[in-house]
Amino acid sequence: MSDFQTELANSVDIAKWSWLLPHVKRDAVVLVNEQLDLAEVGAAVAEDNVPYVQHWIGKELIRKPSEEELSAWSEKPSKEFDALIVSPFVLVQER
Repeated sequence: MSDFQTELANSVDIAKWSWLLPHVKRDAVVLVNEQLDLAEVGAAVAEDNVPYVQHWIGKELIRKPSEEELSAWSEKPSKEFDALIVSPFVLVQER
């Protein structure tokens, strides 16, 4: 793990769904599959590592949340996610 990835791993925090809503409204929330390491994805996004990011998008391992997911989560405002801000995105994984 690179120093940058370690730094990002230390920046992962818990966020309640209600806290993420402003980021959803600006279409900045990206759902990361639980098979992936959030810090690794964050590093790839921050470093503009196109091959990795395109691979994950192609496999639907990182994607925008569906309308169904957004609706379900909105019914549970206290639902928690692991979250990592990699401007302009907020990367999240369901807990």
